[in-house]
Amino acid sequence: MTGGLLAQLRRVGISRELAVFVVIGVLSTAAHLALYALLRSVLPALVANVPAVLAVMVVNTAANRRFAFGYRGSERAVRHHLEGGITFLLGPATSTLGLWLLQLLAPHATRLAELAVLAACTALSTLLRFLLLRGWVFHPRRNLSVPPTTVREPAR
Repeated sequence: MTGGLLAQLRRVGISRELAVFVVIGVLSTAAHLALYALLRSVLPALVANVPAVLAVMVVNTAANRRFAFGYRGSERAVRHHLEGGITFLLGPATSTLGLWLLQLLAPHATRLAELAVLAACTALSTLLRFLLLRGWVFHPRRNLSVPPTTVREPAR
């Protein structure tokens, strides 16, 4: 019975974390697009994208750190941001690889096919990022030297 209760609590915890992660992701995407559009009015496309991605990456990681995974304070914040930044790079890496493979396999693919590949790559990289954030970057066992009350809030 205790094992079943623990499994249920973990499912509730992951469901809450995932829901908050999705909301933060949607807001981050909107912020990225808005910042990109603003910068794009004065900079070339690729140049405008770099500061937009970097700014959103920092805010996204901070928001996930606090709201999705319950970490507060400065303890291990630099490590969380560096590792969170690594996981954030999954998006551009996955979408670039997906488009490259599409061009290699179907050089005359339609824009609709490109969008379908991008959507699939985004879904895959988002799932991978969540799993890496939960299982690596913000895993509670990596913070055993810090009292839990100062590092992580209990799951709500």
